[in-house]
Amino acid sequence: MILLPWGETLRRLPRVVFGLVVFGVGIALMVVADLGLAPWDVLHQGISERTGLGIGTVIIVVGARVVLGFIPLRERVGLGTVLNAIVIGVSANAALTVLDEPEGLPVRVAAMIGGPVVIAFGSGLYIGAGLGPGPRDGIMTGLARRGIAVWKARTVIEVVVLVSGVALGGTVGIGTIWFAVGIGPMIGWWLPRLTLPSHEPVTAP
Repeated sequence: MILLPWGETLRRLPRVVFGLVVFGVGIALMVVADLGLAPWDVLHQGISERTGLGIGTVIIVVGARVVLGFIPLRERVGLGTVLNAIVIGVSANAALTVLDEPEGLPVRVAAMIGGPVVIAFGSGLYIGAGLGPGPRDGIMTGLARRGIAVWKARTVIEVVVLVSGVALGGTVGIGTIWFAVGIGPMIGWWLPRLTLPSHEPVTAP
C-alpha cells in the first residue's frame, strides 16, 4: 500500500478528490447523451444482465477483482485507489441530478464528445497526484511501467473490455467507440502535464 507523509498526502488529496469529481461529471455527460457508454460500463451492464445483480454492485465487485491484477503487475494500492470507488460514483450521481437530458441531437453529440475529454482530464489529475490509481487505471499504469505506452495500454484494455461486455449482452453506441479509441491518447497527453513531482512513498504490506 502507498503511504506518504501526512503533510504530503494532505497537499495532494484535494487534487485527487477534484480529479475524481471531474471524472464523475464526465461519466454523467455520457449518460445524458444516451449515445453509448464507456466500455467498462458496457461490461458492467452485461454482467448485470447475466447475474441479476444491480449494476452498482457489479461495479464494486469488478473493481475489487481488478485490484487483484495489481499483484502480478506489482502496482501499489493507495488512498486514491480507495477514493476512486466512492467519489466517482457520488459525483456522477450528483451531476445527473443537475444535468437535464439534452434536447436535440447536436447537444447530445456535444455531451458525448465532451464526456471522455472531461474523464481524461480528471484521470490525469488524480493519477498524477500520486496517491494511487483507481482499480481500472492501475492496470494501465502497471503496464506502462513495463514499457508499454500509456495510450496503447489504455486503448487495448478498453477494447478488450468492450468486446467482453458486448459478448455478455451489454449495449454499445457511437459514444462507446469514441471513448474506446479516444481515452488512451487523451490521458497520455494529460498525464505528464498534470503529474506532481515524485515523493518517495513508504510501502506497507
